[in-house]
Amino acid sequence: MKSSRTLGLVMIAPAAIMIVLFFLMPVVLTAVFSMTNMTTATGISGGAYQIAPSSLNTLKSVMPDIADEMAEPRYAIDEAGLKAVEGLGLAPGIAAELRAKHAGEVFPTRREAERMLKDLAERPSTREVKQISEQFNRSIVNTRFDSKGQLFSALDTLGLKLTPAQKETVARASYTGWTWTTDNFSRIATSPDMARVLFNTALYVALVLTLFNVGYALLLAIWTHYMPPRPASIFRGIWLLPRITPVVIYILLWKWLAWDSGFISVLMGKFGYPAKNYLLDTAYNAWFFVVLINGFIGASMGMLVFSSAMKAIPKSQFYASEVDGASRWQQIRYIILPQMRWPILFVTCYQTLSLLASFNEILLATNGGPGNTTEVWALAAYHTALRNYAGNLEYGLGAAMALVLVVIGVTLSLLYLRVFNYRTLVAKPLIED
Repeated sequence: MKSSRTLGLVMIAPAAIMIVLFFLMPVVLTAVFSMTNMTTATGISGGAYQIAPSSLNTLKSVMPDIADEMAEPRYAIDEAGLKAVEGLGLAPGIAAELRAKHAGEVFPTRREAERMLKDLAERPSTREVKQISEQFNRSIVNTRFDSKGQLFSALDTLGLKLTPAQKETVARASYTGWTWTTDNFSRIATSPDMARVLFNTALYVALVLTLFNVGYALLLAIWTHYMPPRPASIFRGIWLLPRITPVVIYILLWKWLAWDSGFISVLMGKFGYPAKNYLLDTAYNAWFFVVLINGFIGASMGMLVFSSAMKAIPKSQFYASEVDGASRWQQIRYIILPQMRWPILFVTCYQTLSLLASFNEILLATNGGPGNTTEVWALAAYHTALRNYAGNLEYGLGAAMALVLVVIGVTLSLLYLRVFNYRTLVAKPLIED
């Protein structure tokens, strides 16, 4: 017994590893990224500290006086500037006197620095004063610091007297890397664009699921169930074509049908109608084609599942019902549908999760257009995190949107289990003594 149990664990180990690596880990990483503000600007690794114009604008709202001081250059008599003065070829006493009397001093304006230079014993000329002062021109604007300590040291060197709290405020405003935050979920909850995308997703899933993935698939399965075996197999094979066709070719066929140079425009042109792109002409047309494109793919899978389930129904039940004079509708109502609860539950759950996560067909067909009217949640997450026209990819926000999709999928799955009374479906059969 122990050896067989060990063998079972060894056999299931590869599957368990695959589940952890390709299912659990992506979900965990998505949850981690959703709690950050990662973007193209911040990168995915540690950032630096840089007082950029955007940082100054942020600081002006909380400490305007200090932000103004940081924006202006200051003149610091440091060793680097003194060596530069020595290289100008001026009187050697100028650099020596500056090092002896003024090293470490910081002047807030150029005028004050030049007034000090004019009072030197060597008395440099006006042109030389301009040259010398320029060697001590220091600014932290657009200067990159690798650590918070380097930033604070530069602030102290320039004579900017900041409290520890003010320094931390400057550090937060100037940090170019990512930080931990929950703002992504606040944006999702308050953005009207997100509400519209959520509505589009609910409409998309509801229409495709009810009309095609479950409704039409069940209808196809019932039709083929009453057909002779050979024609039924051919019919099912035809309906499998949308699923087995590569998605790019499949969408190109639809575009050939609906584009301004496609079949519909050519046909309507025979009746005097001008050519137009029926796929993207109006939001109504776009939704019509999106539902059809995805519906034909989903209906094929549901048809196979339902057809297989119907074949498992004992034929004796149909024979007995025919003897009792039952019609086709009565067989469907009292024999087929009651025994299809489990297949319908499976297809509904599976196809709901599939529709929530899929966006390839919409991306290739409409790319969410016209005017984002067909933008569903998964496609919006893709555009946000991996591809958008603005160029600044928001990884954290996209991950938060994906995590919301996971929560919605789990919630709907639990709801389906409750509606279809899952416990009854899997309960042990009652055997009478």
